[in-house]
Amino acid sequence: MGKLHRATSVLTTALLALSLAACTDARPTADDAARTLAEGLARLDVGESAFASAEASAVTGELATITGGFTPGAPQVTVAGVEETGEDSATATLDYVWDLDATDSDWTYSTTVDLTRVEDVWQAAWDPSVFVPDLLPREKLTLTRVPGDRGDITGARGEVVVTQRPVLRVGIDKTLVPADQQAASARALAALLELDAADYGQQVAEAGAEAFVVALVLRDDATRTVTNAQIDAIPGALRQADTLELAPTRTFARELLGSVGEATEELVEQSDGAIAAGDITGLGGLQLQHNARLAGTPGVEVHAAPVDTPATPTQRLFARPAVDGDDLATTLDPRLQGLGEDVLAEEPSASSIVAIRPSTGEILAAANGPGSDGLQTALLGQYPPGSTFKVATSLALLRQGFTPETPTECTEEVTVDGRTFNNASTYPDQFLGTIPLLETFAQSCNTGFISARDRIGQTELAGAATDLGIGVEASIGTPAFFGSVPTEAEGTAHAAAMIGQGEVLVSPLSLATMAASVGAGARVTPTLLAPGESTAPDPGSEGAAATPAPTGDATPSTPAGPSEGATPSALTAAEATTLKTLMAAVVDQGGAQLLEDVPGEPVLAKTGTAEFGSETPPRTHAWVVALQGDLAVAVFVEEGDLGSTSGGPLMQAFLAGAAA
Repeated sequence: MGKLHRATSVLTTALLALSLAACTDARPTADDAARTLAEGLARLDVGESAFASAEASAVTGELATITGGFTPGAPQVTVAGVEETGEDSATATLDYVWDLDATDSDWTYSTTVDLTRVEDVWQAAWDPSVFVPDLLPREKLTLTRVPGDRGDITGARGEVVVTQRPVLRVGIDKTLVPADQQAASARALAALLELDAADYGQQVAEAGAEAFVVALVLRDDATRTVTNAQIDAIPGALRQADTLELAPTRTFARELLGSVGEATEELVEQSDGAIAAGDITGLGGLQLQHNARLAGTPGVEVHAAPVDTPATPTQRLFARPAVDGDDLATTLDPRLQGLGEDVLAEEPSASSIVAIRPSTGEILAAANGPGSDGLQTALLGQYPPGSTFKVATSLALLRQGFTPETPTECTEEVTVDGRTFNNASTYPDQFLGTIPLLETFAQSCNTGFISARDRIGQTELAGAATDLGIGVEASIGTPAFFGSVPTEAEGTAHAAAMIGQGEVLVSPLSLATMAASVGAGARVTPTLLAPGESTAPDPGSEGAAATPAPTGDATPSTPAGPSEGATPSALTAAEATTLKTLMAAVVDQGGAQLLEDVPGEPVLAKTGTAEFGSETPPRTHAWVVALQGDLAVAVFVEEGDLGSTSGGPLMQAFLAGAAA
C-alpha cells in the first residue's frame, strides 16, 4: 500500500502541473509591446510594432519627417513602466534622452502611450505627442544654437584689443530689385567695393529669389571710405548694421590674433562636436586656439515648427541658456604692436619686430610686415641668425677664459677644410689683423670668430645658446619656434655655426629672447598670456591654427636645446654684464652707431647678416637685436642688405617711437 500511495501521489502532481501549464497565458504582454516600441522609436523605425490607426511604415515615415534636418538624430528611449488598465489594455510610460551637443546637459522628458490587445496583438495608439510632448501632426523639430557673448582679448594694462565693433554688411537684396536689373546692380556694387564683378555677379545670380547676398563686411568707423549714399544709390543694395569681434585695425596683430567668423566644414569636423555648422568661432590664431574660453558654451533651443515652413516655429520645447565666454588676457602692448607694424609698413619682403620686457619675459609686440603675406614670421619664422648669434658665441668664449681684451686674429679670409669664409664686403680694413674680442664683436669680424673655433666645441656653443634661451621650448599659448642649434658639428659646419650660419636656425622671437636674457642677467622665458591664463590651446586646435612657418635655405630639426625645466641656465649676471659691454661697443664704434641718438637710456645692440640661396652673390637676411633699459627688441628683414643698413633704420624708428 505504501508504494502504491507514493506512485499515485507522483501521478497526481504531474497531472496538476500539466493542468496549470495549460492555463498559463502565453500571449505577448504589454511589457513586450512597450519595449519593442521603445526600441523602434530609438531607431526611428517602428516596423516591428503594431498601431491601432496607422500602418507601421506610415509611422516610420512620420518619424523621419519629424527629425529631418534635426542634427541630434535619434533619442535614447526606455520604458519607465507599464500600467494595466484592463484585461486587454495598458498604458506605458516612455523616457526620452536627446544628446543635443557635446555638453552634459541633455533634453529629457517622458510621454505615455495607450496599448490595446486585439486578437493577441498589442496595438499602440499613435500620435506625434507619443514621440514629443505637445507635438502636432505636420510639425517637425528644429534645433538652434544660441551663442553667448564672446570674450574680449586684452593686452597690457588690461587695454581691450579685440572686442565687438560696429560693421556694415553690404550686399544685394534680390527682393528690392527686378530680376532683369539684378546683374547690373551686382556689377555696380562690386565696382564700388573693389570686388571681382564676375564672381559677385555669379553669387547673386545663383542665390535664391529672396536672398540677401552679402558682398563685403565693412568696418563702420572713421576708416570707412564707402559712404551710405554711394551704397543707397545702387538699386537693390542694402546695408545692415551689425557687430563683429575685431582688433583696432584690419592689420593689427592679424597673424597672432586670428579672426572670428562662421565655422568652416574642416573646423566642424575637427572639433568633435564642440563646434557645429553655422557657429561663429575663431578661424585662426589665438581666436581659434583658445576658442572654448572665448566663446563660452552656446545655448540650445528646440522648437516645433510646421513641416512646410520650418523657419516659423510654433512653440519652444526646450531651452538651455548660453554661457558667455571669458576674456583672454595677453601681454601685448597695443601701442608697441601698432608701432612695430607702422615701422614695417613699407618693407616689401617678409619682416618682423618682436619686443620683450626682460624683467618679466612678457612679449610686448610681435609685428609682421605686409611682405610676410599673412605668415607668422615673428613667432614661426626659421632663419639663420648670422652675426647676431655672435652674442652666444661670445658667451661660449668667455667661458673659456676670453675677456673683451683677449686678442683675436681678424684676417681678410679664413679657409676651413677647403671652404673659404670672408667678412662682409664693407668690412673696414683698419680693423684687420690682431684685434681684441671687443673690436671683433663691434665690427662683426667673421674670420676673427672662426679663428677661435678650436677654443670651443659645438657642444659648448650650443650650451651657450641654450643658456640664452635659443632652442628652449616654452608654452606661450600659441605655436612658436624657439630656435635650433646642433650639439654636434665639426669642420666647416662648426665654423659656420660660430657666425650663426649653417644649421643654426632662429625665429625673431628666439633672438628677442636672447637679447632679453642678456638684459635680465638670466635666461628669460617668454610669455604671451598674462599670469593666471592657461597657455594650453584647445584640444585639436593647434594643428588647424598653426600658420605654415616661413623658412630659410635649411631644413630645421627639432630644437636641440633641452627644455627649461630639464636644464637650468648657467648664465650668470657677470657674464651678462660682459655681453652688455660688447653690445655697447657695437653702438659706440661698430655697425649700429645710428642708434646712439635714440632718446632714453643707452642702446646696446648687435647687427647680423645671413646668406641664403644659391645665387652669386647670395641673397641675405638682415637682423638687428637691441637692448634699451627694460626693453629687448629683434628686427628681421628676409631680403635685406646688411643688418646695419636694412635693419638698423627700422630698429632706430621703433626705439625712437617707443621712447616717445
